[in-house]
Amino acid sequence: MDVEAAKVIGAGLCMGLGALGPALGEGNAVSHALDGMARQPEAAGILRTNMIMGCAITESTGIYALVVALLILFL
Repeated sequence: MDVEAAKVIGAGLCMGLGALGPALGEGNAVSHALDGMARQPEAAGILRTNMIMGCAITESTGIYALVVALLILFL
């Protein structure tokens, strides 16, 4: 197998697996936050703020996967 082909496959696997965790985590966080907002509308502001912070932290994992995939491709 050519080295360039291995790099492309490795980067694709890195992004595929690296995006799976954040997608599941953010979906779970948003689902539970919306459930909490529906049950207690007066707490919607706090829940929304915490949800956005949690999603931002979770998304950093996907960004790290992107960085690693780019390093695999171009180094």
